[in-house]
Amino acid sequence: MSEQHTGGCLCGAVRFSIRAKPGPVVGCHCSQCRRQTGLYYAAVNVPRTALSVEDNKAVRWYRSSDEAQRGFCPNCGSALFWQGDESPEVSVLAGAFDEPTGLAFSHHIYCADKGDFYEITDGLPQYDIYPV
Repeated sequence: MSEQHTGGCLCGAVRFSIRAKPGPVVGCHCSQCRRQTGLYYAAVNVPRTALSVEDNKAVRWYRSSDEAQRGFCPNCGSALFWQGDESPEVSVLAGAFDEPTGLAFSHHIYCADKGDFYEITDGLPQYDIYPV
């Protein structure tokens, strides 16, 4: 039997479940993630096929670049998903999961673009771009 994890937005209008083990939490410090969340994205990757949203119409998608879009709740504004057009995975924001999550941070990406008002001090690997 595979793992199942659930979560949702702040107001409860969007509920989702994942039937897979989420990847490690990655902190993305790019300017788009900072502008959307106010600090940085903390998200896990899961196969697109493992993500199920109770009411797909409850999620609004914003095309944030030529190659990706971001899913959020139009009701409360909670950032929930990041999806690269060509990726078989979707990123789910770690804070949207119901607890206990069992999640743990792994590393940070786009650190060269991080805000000037904070430092990354957790001792985890930091990459200037997305490591291949």
